[in-house]
Amino acid sequence: MIITLGFVSFFALSVFSQDTNNSFWNRVQFGGGVGLNFGDGFFSGALAPAALYRHNTYVSTGVGLNFQYSSQKDVFKSTVLGGSIIGLFNPYQQLQISTEFEQLYVIRDFDDQFVANVDDSYWYPALFLGAGYRSGNVTFGIRYDVLYDETKSIQNQAWMPFVRFWF
Repeated sequence: MIITLGFVSFFALSVFSQDTNNSFWNRVQFGGGVGLNFGDGFFSGALAPAALYRHNTYVSTGVGLNFQYSSQKDVFKSTVLGGSIIGLFNPYQQLQISTEFEQLYVIRDFDDQFVANVDDSYWYPALFLGAGYRSGNVTFGIRYDVLYDETKSIQNQAWMPFVRFWF
């Protein structure tokens, strides 16, 4: 429901904020993230494509998808699927303020030897507020999950550094 509302809002804002001189697609940017982490019996991979619509020099809104898979040999497997609604504000060319709401479906499958940990699947919301330094199409920054829940979050803490690329 929230993701559907986000898509409708995104396209409604896009239609009403267009100039007659610029087409919709001239204001769309694509980007996202790719992650890979591995070590002694551990693997984690993530894909997070996103699209933004630049309403003007200062404000952009968009949507994203999220897929993440993690496993630790003889311990667990985890799959995360979801989507996000993104808002970016650039009060100065180098400063970017961001807000991002994610709704993620988490599936945790523990190995049978871990009786204390029960297999689980659930929806997890995250609301990130962030700030970053922007240079061209790249932004480096930090964000904070205001809805962070230590027992349900897929992250180990509420603070998270980020790098964003947009084309």
